Amino acid sequence: MKKEGNITIHDIAKALNISGSTVSRALNDNSRISNKTKKAVRNMAKQLGYQPNALASNLRTNCTNTIGVIIPRISRYFFSSAIAGIEELARTKGYNVIICQSNDQESRESDCVQTLFASRVDGVISSIAINTKNYDHYKTFTSRNIPLVFFDRVCDELATSKVVVDDFKGGFLAAEHLISKGCKRIAHIGGPQHLNIYINRLQGYLKALRKHNIHIEEDLIIESPLTREDGMACAKKLLESANPPDAIFAANDTSALSIILYAKENNIRIPEDLAIVGFSNEPFSEYLSPSLTTIEQSGFDVGTKATELLLDIISNKIENHQETIVLPVKLIERESSNRI
Repeated sequence: MKKEGNITIHDIAKALNISGSTVSRALNDNSRISNKTKKAVRNMAKQLGYQPNALASNLRTNCTNTIGVIIPRISRYFFSSAIAGIEELARTKGYNVIICQSNDQESRESDCVQTLFASRVDGVISSIAINTKNYDHYKTFTSRNIPLVFFDRVCDELATSKVVVDDFKGGFLAAEHLISKGCKRIAHIGGPQHLNIYINRLQGYLKALRKHNIHIEEDLIIESPLTREDGMACAKKLLESANPPDAIFAANDTSALSIILYAKENNIRIPEDLAIVGFSNEPFSEYLSPSLTTIEQSGFDVGTKATELLLDIISNKIENHQETIVLPVKLIERESSNRI
């Protein structure tokens, strides 16, 4: 007996004593076929367990109705929220989504690119791994006019569209908020400076210090991978120095969490001795003790906007489309900086 998965239009045609071409037209709602025949064909297809061969159909139309997504780490709330935004919009528009995770490794990111290319995706949304410095693997898409949209961690070396949040404004808001609380020696734990988001957060921080005539001390600015472990090491370096800062702006909430934990272990009062601001508004930031002041960025909105942009490029067949969309951020004030 033939397995259900192997049922073809010819089996339906045989059961109804009609031609395979008639079955095919009926399933595709061809106007040349009567409604009575269409109904009979659909009922028989359901009865036999017929499933259309989507791959074969896609190959004929040169369109898979599938988009690929490459993210650094699905465990990060921002990226999981972005995926939720991507999937929700993509599915309402009739697209499937293939998700790949680079684990913040350039080699794995390159493998993700090859996987998505082999899957014949119609377009790709990607956020660059924190260790990626060579972007040649993305030319697999750009050299073949496969639409590519970067989000959050973006690449300026390739002619693509991008969706980001206002990282410069976020850095400025964080530092100016700390200044408004009376802080004078504000340290910054920033991310790798080959990535625009961390460059812009640093530049926003520096702009706020200059605006308020606060001396910029290079020793208070640290570049970091922004992991929890590295956050601890940065906190130790800053807070055990001869002249420790009275505030720290961390470029993500993970590092800010490490600073809070280190401070509590070493009897440093927050915010009395040390005020702290993070970036991203991870869910845990509200439930820490003390709760974390942070810069809110909506991963869901970023994912939705990136998908909207990508599908527009795909549907309108726009080659070499270069558009940058910047979404707003806002400061969420909580206990970690509430000194006044």
